[in-house]
Amino acid sequence: MKKTRKAAEDSLRWQWKHNRWAFITWILLRLFVLAAMIYSTVQGDYENVFICLLVLFLFLLPSILQKRLGIAFPSGFQIVILLHIFACEILGEIACYYVRYPHWDTITHTVWGFLCAAIGYSLVDILNQEDATHFHLSPAFLAIVAFCFSMTIGVLWEFFEFAADRLFLMDMQKDTVVTSFSSVMLDPTQSNIPIFVDGITDVAINGESLGLGGYLDIGLFDTMEDLFVNMIGALTFSLIGFFRSRRENARRIAEQFIPQVITKASAPEA
Repeated sequence: MKKTRKAAEDSLRWQWKHNRWAFITWILLRLFVLAAMIYSTVQGDYENVFICLLVLFLFLLPSILQKRLGIAFPSGFQIVILLHIFACEILGEIACYYVRYPHWDTITHTVWGFLCAAIGYSLVDILNQEDATHFHLSPAFLAIVAFCFSMTIGVLWEFFEFAADRLFLMDMQKDTVVTSFSSVMLDPTQSNIPIFVDGITDVAINGESLGLGGYLDIGLFDTMEDLFVNMIGALTFSLIGFFRSRRENARRIAEQFIPQVITKASAPEA
């Protein structure tokens, strides 16, 4: 028991010494989540209580992975991913920012694309540093891997959203109101000719108007926008990674988001 407590105290001291701002961010956000969980419990909203518990667990993941894998996450990476989790789950879901602010989902997907590119870049970069598997990789190759990794994660996430909507009748792929579209389904000759429909002002279901002011697209626009902004985030970090070895500014930015293997000299004592 004493050994476990000492190890935890040593880990906290190491975090405070090496990632002070990340540690402060973790403490502050954790307090906000605990406050939200207490409020949700009082209100009897147990779904939000579950979300808060999930967020508290996700907040611990960087420390768990750092200890298990022997990899140090830089302050910049930790701060951004903590803020991203808080923005998605607490602000986005519990505070309904996804509904209140139409571009909130766009911002979070852009940041996620950036972070996934950093993770993809790191996976190959760390492997390249191992003596047993060391091989020379060009900056362009690392940038391409980072970009492709991020886009793959983005596509898999959209698959997850689609499955949740179809199987559990959720609305993770948010709908969009449009006033025009084209479809070959409306071609009476069945000649694969797209028929353009414009000026849609209302849609009725079973004779009752929806009052939306247009046609309700069920998720396609949201999915494509998510993938597009994910690409922007991925491309941003990929370019930073590409210029990492050539420009000092790019190197400093990249090092704030690229995890490194913990050396014995820098690791917290057990």
